[in-house]
Amino acid sequence: MTYNIDKNGFYGEFGGAYIPEMLYANVEELRQNYLKISSEPSFKTEFENLLRDFAGRPTPLYYAKLLSKKYNTKIYLKREDLCHTGAHKINNTIGQILMAKYLGKTRIIAETGAGQHGVATATVCALMGLQCIVYMGEIDIKRQSPNVARMKMLGAEVRSATSGSKTLKDATNEAIRDWINNPADTYYIIGSVVGPHPYPDMVAKFQSVISEEIQKQLLEKEGRENPDYVIACVGGGSNAAGAFYHFLDNENVKLIAVEAAGKGIHSGESAATSVLGKVGIIHGSKTLLMQSFDGQITEPYSISAGLDYPGVGPMHANLYQTKRAEFLAITDAEAMQSGRELAKTEGIIPAIESAHAFAALDKKNFKTEDILVISLSGRGDKDLNTYIDYFKL
Repeated sequence: MTYNIDKNGFYGEFGGAYIPEMLYANVEELRQNYLKISSEPSFKTEFENLLRDFAGRPTPLYYAKLLSKKYNTKIYLKREDLCHTGAHKINNTIGQILMAKYLGKTRIIAETGAGQHGVATATVCALMGLQCIVYMGEIDIKRQSPNVARMKMLGAEVRSATSGSKTLKDATNEAIRDWINNPADTYYIIGSVVGPHPYPDMVAKFQSVISEEIQKQLLEKEGRENPDYVIACVGGGSNAAGAFYHFLDNENVKLIAVEAAGKGIHSGESAATSVLGKVGIIHGSKTLLMQSFDGQITEPYSISAGLDYPGVGPMHANLYQTKRAEFLAITDAEAMQSGRELAKTEGIIPAIESAHAFAALDKKNFKTEDILVISLSGRGDKDLNTYIDYFKL
């Protein structure tokens, strides 16, 4: 059994392309070309050069000495927060902007929640001299104002999504509407392992540089390629997909996916899709989805703007259903305390999304000889106002 995608675009029963006819040509063009283009030597060379010289890869695999001592186990941090733009998102946007270039597209659209994907998209559009429009929920625009300023500084137009919960789901809806209305010249850079096939697979492949580097770096530091655990936060799940990718079919490596429980799993203000979700279709993909009894999408909530998505990517839905990955739900309070602890213990202020992953350390008992790798997916600059308000700093 493999936990990777099959030839029809499914992970087990999850995935596929459930799209309106008006989007068929766009998605089909991408599906027919993405593997061929991304395997061309010229594409691979340009992608690898930009990851190295522009994004700053490889990112360090850092041994967290004091954190390891506290939890009596070996903890390594994959420092995606040190990437250009401050998160793992740049890996995927570099890959997709090259895909857009090879397909001859001149106008780029994207959705963003926490703003990191929006910043990364605006960055690569500036790099390539392409028009950039980023859709962002009205609420997220307010709580992530530094990232909005960055996008505008980079030349992007930020459009507010004012429907529904005014967060990531609604920004995605607006981006899809735009794509339907502008099919010929527009390329949609999706920010996570969500959406219709081939997006989940393509984004996972571009992010797989994370686990590829983990294996090389761990071999150098510990004399072995594979850790005992890989831990990552999951909203849509792109950083987790990248961190898990090269370990998916090695069941000796335990995978822990950490979701946002918000104010409590059953509080009505949560984004714990694995617990609350049922099989459904969102943004062109069959996956686990938070929904009401009659199938209406339930509004998610998290203090972290990047985790309040009502579904997960189909890869993660399959990992949950098959029990290949263990899913944990972490509350706002637990995540905020873990973020502050990392800052005080290791001198690193994480994005609140990433802080959720560190809260898993208090939920599990690890052996002294275990080697853990935690995906530190983003840095906390964008969340300083939230930290300030929460802790009254």
